[in-house]
Amino acid sequence: MLDEVQSWIAFAQHGKIGPVRFSNLYKTYDGDLAKAWEEIPKSLAKSGFDHALVEDITAWKQTFDSSKTLNTLNSLSISTVRVIDENYPKLLKEIADPPPVLFYKGEISGENDEFAVAIVGSRKPTNYGITATKQFAREIANFGLPIVSGLALGIDAIAHRATLPKRTMAVLGSGLAEITPFSNQRLGTEIIANGGAIISEFPLFMPPLPQNFPTRNRIISGLSLGTIIIEGAESSGSLITARSALDQNREVFALPGPIYSANSMGPNNLLKMGAHPLTSAQDVIQILNLEEISNFQKAKKIYADSANEAKLLEHLSKEPITADEISKLCDLDMPTINSTLMLMEMKGKVRNVGSATYVIAR
Repeated sequence: MLDEVQSWIAFAQHGKIGPVRFSNLYKTYDGDLAKAWEEIPKSLAKSGFDHALVEDITAWKQTFDSSKTLNTLNSLSISTVRVIDENYPKLLKEIADPPPVLFYKGEISGENDEFAVAIVGSRKPTNYGITATKQFAREIANFGLPIVSGLALGIDAIAHRATLPKRTMAVLGSGLAEITPFSNQRLGTEIIANGGAIISEFPLFMPPLPQNFPTRNRIISGLSLGTIIIEGAESSGSLITARSALDQNREVFALPGPIYSANSMGPNNLLKMGAHPLTSAQDVIQILNLEEISNFQKAKKIYADSANEAKLLEHLSKEPITADEISKLCDLDMPTINSTLMLMEMKGKVRNVGSATYVIAR
């Protein structure tokens, strides 16, 4: 019998049990999805699934190998988070149809994720779009805001690259067993290595089907306080992301472009509909009322009260480090290091996590 977490993962592997059906199952069984899994097909019928889908899922369950799925997750370093879990992305949980289960590589929760900004646009951008994407992604990331996009060719990939080594999150329209598109696999690896995340709600081996991307786009906007549309044709996928953002009561920004450029028709139409014109990164900061973020970050920053503290702060972070390791990295003797660490701990600057191992406290 599957445990509770395993049952969520199992249901998420079918591909046709979206947020509404998941919610119906959850309510029908008072949160006991392990029991719902065991009682297929009865549980599906009780939860309002139509007859054809009940038959489809029942037949699929007979061939589904939960152990193989869990082994795949472990071997590929893929983690999961459920919508009921504490570390589920806060902004995404607020939308009307959050994914019941997210599969991810890297870090799902970042320090400033509640202030994230999405940047999306054309797969075939102009030089104007490329330049604007690089500028805005870097400036917004330098302000401390994570950048969200879709790892697609064009504007998405440019936004991710411009953000690195700062935090960026990529949402795929396929399963995580293989990062797509293939040409951006190395970029995906760099995102993870720099503390970002690759995210998907789709079954592990789901290919990048065209119908997946409108569904994926609601996650991009859902993870973000605001969404920037750089370039896109009149009916481009980036406009679907913009509509998702509006439906989620999030802000939309559009880069004004030449009236004769097909790539600018999408953003220009959004501007007619009331999107915020994007002329500088400061536009985003002001509209989202994030001017105070810099003060927030300054308040969290730890300042040295002495030359010795300054030397130790160069080597202290959220990653645990021992006093012995610090001694090898700076020119202070052990008694000085130990006494300085003790004073810093008393001031609340560092925390001893055991065995003379320290982390930064804020």
